[in-house]
Amino acid sequence: MIRITPSIAIDESELREDFLRASGPGGQNVQKVESAVQLRFNILASPNLSEPVRARLAVLAGRRLAANGDLIIAAQKFRSRERNRADALERLIALIREAARPPPPPRRPTRPTLASKKRRLDGKKQRGAIKSFRGKPDLD
Repeated sequence: MIRITPSIAIDESELREDFLRASGPGGQNVQKVESAVQLRFNILASPNLSEPVRARLAVLAGRRLAANGDLIIAAQKFRSRERNRADALERLIALIREAARPPPPPRRPTRPTLASKKRRLDGKKQRGAIKSFRGKPDLD
């Protein structure tokens, strides 16, 4: 079990890893070794995620969420397969932790006080007075 939060843990059997060749420079090694990792986690089939967490995770995943419910995380930053696996797993855990946090409370709209309105208008008058002295003087 992989512990995400005190209340959420996912089983390692829910994760599926596919290995493929990484793109980019690297000489012969990049053409021979399959060091890039695609980590797949089906958020719809996971019994350990609550419905609100699942919904927030789907929004956070964005384009990484496939039509069948698989969250796909690709990692190819490092040259070794093990470091790419660890990187993909850390990113999945961070994404689930972000989704597990409750959303902030909605903002209650407030009205400005009378004193703050007066201060704003006084500041505008002062600024206008300063700007009125700019320009050419009248020589009449």
